Amino acid sequence: QVQLVESGGGLVQPGGSLRLSCAASGSTFSITTMGWYRQAPGKEREFVTSIIWSGASTYYADSVKGRFTISKDNAKNTVYLQMNSLKPEDTAVYVCYADISTRGWRWGQGTQVTVSS
Repeated sequence: QVQLVESGGGLVQPGGSLRLSCAASGSTFSITTMGWYRQAPGKEREFVTSIIWSGASTYYADSVKGRFTISKDNAKNTVYLQMNSLKPEDTAVYVCYADISTRGWRWGQGTQVTVSS
């Protein structure tokens, strides 16, 4: 059973940086795609970024392009999200997801990112 564990959230001032991590573990599985969504109070869940496991193509929401970078470690089944030049509007719960081949999607528990002065 695949589990996703997120870490790295916290409180940061505008212009600061955070690095999120999401590790997939469990029984034998194969990752197709991993990435992040975020959800702020009163707003719908928003796609942030994703990375294709084979080939490493990346995709970003327009709101984070140039500031966020997604990367991965295939051997560790781990995806990272480097967030720079953070803005108050980036404040949200960031939720990791993984598309597992033949098993469907799995979601992490979410980690809070708060950008405030």
